[in-house]
Amino acid sequence: MTTTPGDPATTLPGRPPVVDAATWQAARDELLIREKAHTHEGDAIAAARRRLPMVEFDGTVEVVGREGSVPFLDLFQGRDELVVYKHMWHDGAPHQGQCEGCTTTAWHMKDAVYLNARGVSFAVLTTGRWEEVAAYVEFMGYTQPWYSVRDVAAPVGTDMGHIACFLRDGDRTFLTYSTTGRGNEPVNGSLGLLDMTPYGRREGWEDNPEGWPETPRTDAPIGGHGSPICWYWRTDADGNATWGPTSRPVPQWTRPGATPVETLGRNGHHH
Repeated sequence: MTTTPGDPATTLPGRPPVVDAATWQAARDELLIREKAHTHEGDAIAAARRRLPMVEFDGTVEVVGREGSVPFLDLFQGRDELVVYKHMWHDGAPHQGQCEGCTTTAWHMKDAVYLNARGVSFAVLTTGRWEEVAAYVEFMGYTQPWYSVRDVAAPVGTDMGHIACFLRDGDRTFLTYSTTGRGNEPVNGSLGLLDMTPYGRREGWEDNPEGWPETPRTDAPIGGHGSPICWYWRTDADGNATWGPTSRPVPQWTRPGATPVETLGRNGHHH
């Protein structure tokens, strides 16, 4: 089957080929077979994830939050399960110098009501000093509870940039699962929606047809060299993807006081 239009005049540069409705539906049905297989494999992986063993640790270890120092057990809020996101932290950096990837992830988790309805609590952990963290949380307008786990041993501390799942049995606590990198993507619903669009995420690694809009690049070092940049990571005030003195993590442009009047340098902090 081909989706190439019979009339070349209908071809639009940098866009999908134009076809009639029947041809589109046939192509859509063909892709649906692969999508269903992908979903079923995801279900099988989730089933295997539920069968992973777990590691017990001391749930009385202290973390620091809005109410001061509290035992990690308090983060369960009386529920049996807990999911945390571990937000990277750069000591002494301005708000715009904090981790753009972590900012994206944390920003998408504004309300845990559906997790709570299934007996699961949610919190954000970070290694920053609480005084800096509290100011950042207020600036960003985050609604989920944050805690400093500075100098706290694994599995509560360390391994920032991860999602971790915990189970409680009375006063006993267990680590059941942890993931990072693209494993964090389920929190970020925007990525799933972008994957459905013709131009996708506009990330440099994506497999796009020839002629598709190019991913913006930066001369600033990311991993030591100029690299394709993700527009949803850092932009200037006008929404242009950039990685330099006029940029900040995208969610910060919606925050009170996040204006170009402030110094926007990253103070050398990057990852």
